[in-house]
Order: sequence, then C-alpha cells, then structure tokens
Amino acid sequence: MKTIKYLFISILSLATFTNCSSDDDNPPPVNEEEVITTLRVTLIPQGGGDTVTLETRDLDGDGPNAPVVTVSGDLAAMTTYAGSVVVLNELEDPADNITLEVQEEDEDHQFFYTLSNNSGVTVAYTDQDADGNPVGLAFTLTTSAASTNNTLTVTLRHEPNKSASGVSNGDITNAGGETDIDASFPFDVAN
Repeated sequence: MKTIKYLFISILSLATFTNCSSDDDNPPPVNEEEVITTLRVTLIPQGGGDTVTLETRDLDGDGPNAPVVTVSGDLAAMTTYAGSVVVLNELEDPADNITLEVQEEDEDHQFFYTLSNNSGVTVAYTDQDADGNPVGLAFTLTTSAASTNNTLTVTLRHEPNKSASGVSNGDITNAGGETDIDASFPFDVAN
C-alpha cells in the first residue's frame, strides 16, 4: 500500500512540474507603450506664405515641469494649409521618432483634431490606413475670416474604434482606445 501511495505522489509531482515548466516556453509578446515627449504640427500654406509650427515638449516626462507649448505665428485668413504631425521621444539620444511606429501600426492609431471657437476653421484627413480609415499624420487645415482665441487640440489615440459613428470624420467622442498624447494650441487667424 505504501508503494502505491509513493507512486501516486511521484506521478502527481511530475505532472505538476511538467505543467508549470511548459508555461515559460512561449511567453506572450510585450508591446511596450512608447514615451512621447514632443508633438510637432507643421502647417504649410498652399499658395505661399509663412509656415506655422505648433509644438509641445515635455522633456522631464512625468516630472514636475509642465510641457512647453509654442506656436510660431498666426494663421492667415482664407488659407488652406497642408498639415503634418511628428511625435518624438527626446529622452533618447538620438531622439526616437515615434511617428515611424504610428505609420507602421496605422490601423491601430488615429490623430484627432478638435477645434474650439473655430470661427470657420476646418480640418480634413488626407491619409488613410490599409482599411481606408483615417490616420491623421497628414491633413489639411482651412481658415476663413480673421478670428482670435481659437484652440486646436491634437490627440493621438491608440486602438480607437475606427468604425464607430463619426470617428472617420475626426469626431473623438465615440473613438475609445487609449490616449498616447494630447496637446492644446492657442492660435489666431489674421488678415
């Protein structure tokens, strides 16, 4: 009887050991969230004029200092701008261009451009992912009459629901997903 008990305990121990050791053979891949310190929007007027750059930089990451937000100048009234956006991790040396990852994983990312007190300013996507959904690395921004106290908020979402109502038109309301970065830029439209 003792032999059967020892045999049963040995088999049980061996089965437990075998089951535990096979868990480590194929660990799931880890997709680490990138650190984004800098978001830069470049607006080039079609038909000539001054390029406008909007930038936020937070070089201490989650540290105590607020991001530094700069806007290089006013937008011109009655003008269409070709817009592009770049995201960087400047804590690395050289800086890590996160824009390349957004391009590679474009089906899992989308930039949203939200305007407040927009006084006729509109934004339209000019790029799309393989499924025909917008990404927002390239866009147009069109101004109308002169106005003041406008704000453009740029938000990068990871894994948004691109098929949700309004998302393909840039409405962030139903997008879901996780915000990788968002920044608000005050601007005026001048004659």
